[in-house]
Amino acid sequence: MTDATPVAWGLYAELRPDELAALLAATPAAYVPWGALEWHGPHLPLGLDGLVADHVARQAAALSGGIVLPTTWWAITTLPHAYSISTPPSVISHLWQATFHSLAGMGVRVIAVVTGHYAQAHEVLLMEAADTAMRETGAIVLVAPELAVLPDASRLDHAAHWETSSLLAVRPDLVRLDRLDDAVPADATDLARFGVLGTDPRPSATPALGAATLAEAAQTWAAWVRDLLASGDADRVRGFHAARRAALQPYVDRYFQGDWEAALHAWWRDRTATRE
Repeated sequence: MTDATPVAWGLYAELRPDELAALLAATPAAYVPWGALEWHGPHLPLGLDGLVADHVARQAAALSGGIVLPTTWWAITTLPHAYSISTPPSVISHLWQATFHSLAGMGVRVIAVVTGHYAQAHEVLLMEAADTAMRETGAIVLVAPELAVLPDASRLDHAAHWETSSLLAVRPDLVRLDRLDDAVPADATDLARFGVLGTDPRPSATPALGAATLAEAAQTWAAWVRDLLASGDADRVRGFHAARRAALQPYVDRYFQGDWEAALHAWWRDRTATRE
């Protein structure tokens, strides 16, 4: 099957039972887009993570087949801001487990969780939930930030060049770079305290860059799903998760002392310490 081959896919929330059964019989795969309600600077909306994750999940499903669940917005350890919403890890972990078990129970063999929110604790605990569900259900559960399936890890920024480009491709009406101009002093060289972690998006973020990057991500997610359906190779997913955990381990070692929220706040204090 090539990426250009038409396949049947559907939105779980819009399917009748017979339609869902037919889609899963043809392609027993489910995409689960996961977002957050989190501060992304003055120039981007609080729901960016879910908007982008949903876009990638739909694009990928159109290539591989399967179903796309409604985007879920509850997340662990959002950036400290009056308008960010953070949910206790125990609540979200139970939600993940219930979701994975329910999907496996209806015959889904491959679950792809496309998470637009990739705070360190969120990703660590999501991978733990996925690995547990794989042991308990036999389904393969791949979880990753939407761009983490691509080779360049620098594209996992926050409200910066790559995330801004992504939303310019998906919802350009929600991007207001002029608000960043208004908020940032002309002599500022580190934009972290304004919610921008990465390269300043104002000179270089474009819809074309975002569209190309998200299309590449969707193609890669679809290839993962097709390959996992064909091979049943759960060890490949476990290896991918192990590599992601290894990349996050320095954060865990330095900041986690039994409380993920406290770890996030300690990291944020260090990240936004005056550097100018």
